[in-house]
Formats: sequence, structure tokens, C-alpha cells
Amino acid sequence: MSTKSIKPRTTNHGPRSVDRKGPVARLGQWSVVRGPWSGDPVVRRPVVSPASAFTLIELLVVIGIMGLLAAITIPAFNNIKKADATLAATRKFLADVAHARQKAIAHRTTVYMVFVPSNFWNDPAFLALPAVERDKGRQLYDKQLSSYALVTLRNVGEQPGRISPRYLTDWQTLPEGAFIALNKFGSPNSYTTVYDPPLPATPTIRSFPVYGFSTTNIIPFPSEDARQYFSTFVPLPYVAFNFLGQLTQDGISPAGRDEYIPLARGVIAHSRDANGVPQARPPDVAEQPPGNSSNAFNLVHIDWLTGRARLERQQLSGL
Repeated sequence: MSTKSIKPRTTNHGPRSVDRKGPVARLGQWSVVRGPWSGDPVVRRPVVSPASAFTLIELLVVIGIMGLLAAITIPAFNNIKKADATLAATRKFLADVAHARQKAIAHRTTVYMVFVPSNFWNDPAFLALPAVERDKGRQLYDKQLSSYALVTLRNVGEQPGRISPRYLTDWQTLPEGAFIALNKFGSPNSYTTVYDPPLPATPTIRSFPVYGFSTTNIIPFPSEDARQYFSTFVPLPYVAFNFLGQLTQDGISPAGRDEYIPLARGVIAHSRDANGVPQARPPDVAEQPPGNSSNAFNLVHIDWLTGRARLERQQLSGL
């Protein structure tokens, strides 16, 4: 019996032979897979690595970093919100002052911008009002330092000397986080000085005398309906414009001095009962940061001759 030699089997890809190095060879992130014979085609496929995970220490470190970043950024974010509230309040107030002046010129009369007075609920003129008007006043307990309305005492075409008070607007309120500084509700015959830059820095570039609001008791309060009961009312702080659009203190003659109204930023905490109803008490006021009505101030400056209002802010120097 003859023995035939066995030759390797050949194909178009050449003779097949077993790869002694094994069927799989890893190249980086890919595996190279060959068939059992050297002529078989090569197949590449990705190598799946075992999934990795955080350790407990790494997780605690990440949480600590997040807490530190939150502690740093949240106060800064709150300051931005308060600054935005002051900016919004300033824009609104300037627009309403301009509106009062325009109304005075258009109607050829004096227009008063009146503010909610403090402690008005103890004034005899308020206590003497009927219940329906006192109820309207209770709705203004939480409007102290931040609300105002436009009022006129005469209408176009009325007889000279006749007074017929009329509210031109509802009570308007500044955005939350901003209010009129407390010193503006002091005596109209005394003033505090706002310096730029603030004391004790010297020399100062500019200074502004902030007088208290003038007051009048001839405007019905808390609404124009109160006029049917009495002729004198709770004294209301105000600024007024005559028929030429000029600032006036007596309703006709030019005031002769400019008006400065400081807008502060911070918190007004009004007293409320268990049901959230405002109570007849003065609010707790906190400027944030303290003293910002005089340091880093926002002053609404009304020119007495023209009645036009603009904003006064600190000027940075030495930059």
C-alpha cells in the first residue's frame, strides 16, 4: 500500500496554515480576529473594557466641591438680583415722575405725587373716617416706603379757587427689594447730605442735600371718596409739578430748590397676623448692604426749574 503525501490545501488566498500565535491579537482598543488558516480574512472588532465606577471618597470630594461653589455663588447671585431690583425700581420711578410732569402740563394744573405716610392709622383725621374708608387704608399698611399715587386738585375748565381732588392713578408700588430711604420721610426743613465719594474720603467731588418730603393735608386719603366727609385729611408726603411742569411747594410758584429722592435696596418686613394680613405697625427696614442709600447711592434728581428727573450715581475716579 503506497503512502501518499498530504499537501496543504490551497485557495485563492494562498495556502492555509494554523496561526500559532492564537486566534486573537489585541491592538490598542481593537481586537484582530483571524481564522484558523493564514489565508482567512481579518476581522476587527472593539474590545469591551470592564465598566469603571466612582469610589466613595471621590464622590464625597465632588459633593464637597459643589457645596463650596454653591456657598460662593449664591450670595453673589442674590446681590445681582437686588441690584436688578434697584435698577427696575429706578426706571419705574423716573418714568412715573415724568408722567406726573406731563400730566401737569397737559391738563394745565398742579399734579401731586403723594406717598403712603407712616403711622397714618393713628392720625385723628384717619380715625374719624367711616369704616369703608378705613378699610381702604388697611390695604395700605404694607405699602409704606414703597407706594405712591398721582393726584390733581383741579380739572380743566373748573372755576378758579374750586378744589375737586381726583386720583389720576391707583397706588403704584416699587419692585420688591427696593424702597424710598427713611430719611426722605423726615422734616422738609432739614436735610442730610449725601457725599460722593462717601465720607470719610476727602476730597469729595460732589454733595447732594436730601430734604424730607413736603406734606399737605388737603388731599383726600386713602381715596378720593374721602373728600365727601371732610376737608382736611392725613398729611401726605409729596412732590408736585405746576402747570409749567416745574417743581412747586405751594401748588403754583416754583420751588426754588432741586428735589433728591434716594432709592435704597434691601428688605421691608411688614408686620402680619397669622393669616398673613398686614397689621397697623411701622415696618422693619434693613438696607442690604447697610447704608447703600448714601454709599453707592441711587438718587432721583428732579430739577426745580424744568421739572425733569435724572439719576445721580457715584462717579468712579482714579481709574
